[in-house]
Amino acid sequence: MTEPTRASQLETRIADQIALLQADYYGVPPKGARAYVIPGEIVVVVLRETFTPAEKVLIGHGDAETIQHSRRRFQQISGDQFVSVVEQATGEQVESFLSETNLEKEVAVEIFLLTGEDRTQMEGFEQNQRSGTDTLVTPRSAR
Repeated sequence: MTEPTRASQLETRIADQIALLQADYYGVPPKGARAYVIPGEIVVVVLRETFTPAEKVLIGHGDAETIQHSRRRFQQISGDQFVSVVEQATGEQVESFLSETNLEKEVAVEIFLLTGEDRTQMEGFEQNQRSGTDTLVTPRSAR
């Protein structure tokens, strides 16, 4: 059997860390987690069977919209932590984070659009150090 490639190790690490975050927040680990990485472009994490027993009851009683709303709101509030996992694992900045859940198929998809830039971009800081100024430099991605 061949050793996993660096990309698959990265994908496994991201999938595991996102699954741990989900488990910490919802109290239920996903039954499956898989990440797909295209460096400099995108990271997609697919999580299967992520619903709590209470959410399953609500979905079964026609309250799917309530679950969709609460899950979207949760991702908005906790998005920084999900983004941090991807930025730390890839070393790249995340431009946008999107999250969607399909209630019928019990699948959640977390999408991270990458800027293609190193998240530890020190160019502005280094320029200030050379010039002796203390002003902040706006990162290229924010201009």
